[in-house]
Amino acid sequence: MSALELGASLYVPASRCDLLAIANGLRHPELRSVIFCTEDSIRADDLERALEQLATVLPRFGPRPHTRRFIRVRNADVLRRILPMPGIERIDGFVLPKVTRHNLPEYLTELEGTRFLVMPTLETAEAFDQVEMRHLQRLLMAETIRPRILALRIGGNDLLNLLGVRRSPRRTIYDTAVGPTIAMLAGTFRPHGLPLTAPVFEGLAHPEVLLEEVERDLAHGLFGKTAVHPDQVSLIESAYAVSPEELEMAERVLAEGAPAVFRMHDTMCEEATHARWAEMIRARAELYGLTGAARLSEARHKVGRSA
Repeated sequence: MSALELGASLYVPASRCDLLAIANGLRHPELRSVIFCTEDSIRADDLERALEQLATVLPRFGPRPHTRRFIRVRNADVLRRILPMPGIERIDGFVLPKVTRHNLPEYLTELEGTRFLVMPTLETAEAFDQVEMRHLQRLLMAETIRPRILALRIGGNDLLNLLGVRRSPRRTIYDTAVGPTIAMLAGTFRPHGLPLTAPVFEGLAHPEVLLEEVERDLAHGLFGKTAVHPDQVSLIESAYAVSPEELEMAERVLAEGAPAVFRMHDTMCEEATHARWAEMIRARAELYGLTGAARLSEARHKVGRSA
């Protein structure tokens, strides 16, 4: 499984009464990935009910080959309680909250002998510390750990909370104090082949700002984004489509016998420095197709109408 397949990951509190319908695609069948949350979206006094509901519905999860299903655990103890549940084999993996180099081994110990993928979330004070992030990066690259890491998720709201601020829904997260931290995280993990997904945009009344933020996510090398409302999914994934010009340049860069450097669409293309970009563009085109003004307009209208 590739992190590119995640698309817009819809977060769903595990306490919801329609959990099974969402898991089985009876609601929102278009979802590429869904994350059932037992952490911040669940009150502490509601955790037992959420876990009981998970235990009830997991055996009834049907096949969903086009939707990846994950559980966001609350901590290692909750992971320990969920793993023996009947039907747990029907999910693809776990989102691990507030991961540092100090608590990651505890999570991984619980997962020994399983095939589950994990997405550690960077959302603690350590995420602001480049030295700490370098230590974590080296830990994640260990032979016994790297194959299990699907992507790293950036917990934007938790990072903002540490600063005691909340961003305006009229601004992207890159226009806040967390913006430079995201750039640092991209520079720390992406060169080593560790994918990063982008933080949630919780404003529902400004789809144009969400679209701008997704474009800036992509400019930072972030792919996949947390969605908190189903109508955000189509807009986010519309932005993952590539233009015909981008695909044409990518195919030319990757073509056998392509010139070392050439001009196309008034842009310099160079195989030595643009090959990874070209591979990403080709993969995005296969999964998300080509851009079209009508498609983007429809997605914007859908989100604006539901806000």
